[in-house]
Amino acid sequence: MSRPDKSIDPRILASAQEEFLTHGYEKASLKVICANANVTTGALYKRYKGKEELFSAVVPPTLNDLEEVAKQRRSLSAKDVSDEDLIKAWDMDEEYMLWWFRYLYDHQKGMLLLLTCSHGTRHATFVHDWPKMITKYSYEYYAEAYRRGLTAVKMEKTELHILLSSFWTTIFDPFVHKYNWKQIEEHSTIVCKLFDWYTVFGFKR
Repeated sequence: MSRPDKSIDPRILASAQEEFLTHGYEKASLKVICANANVTTGALYKRYKGKEELFSAVVPPTLNDLEEVAKQRRSLSAKDVSDEDLIKAWDMDEEYMLWWFRYLYDHQKGMLLLLTCSHGTRHATFVHDWPKMITKYSYEYYAEAYRRGLTAVKMEKTELHILLSSFWTTIFDPFVHKYNWKQIEEHSTIVCKLFDWYTVFGFKR
């Protein structure tokens, strides 16, 4: 029995990525993807049931990397974190903020797929799902800080979700608008000034 030719898989994914980036999911053509990858439509359908499954095969590297970073950030339970670190978690450190922008800048094609090309797929709600996930873990840190008396500000999870949704919009939108790196550096400084979480929660600096 002959073994399937795995060498064409990267060509299909690379061609699909460019087609989705150029035309978006709904207008992307499987025929064009196959032609640019120099494969038959039969070869593509042996690997993917259809266009959405192919799109879902293109975005995992970016999604997996983002989720891994988030996982590292929540490696410690809020109850196991010191008072100092509970407060520091909300510090808008310019160096760390710039690290996030650099990280996303290095994944900008994947980010554009999720942010601007995913309409019609199960990934279309990414811009809502990501802040929702971040809110879940961020609220645990806030609630623990409140329990310890580090902040007297009473905030519902819905309110924090709204604020974090706005926060992540300011992070994602520069990629939608195709900022260059110099513009992103300048934007990062503005974001740090705009979202002063220490003031929001009344933390002592």
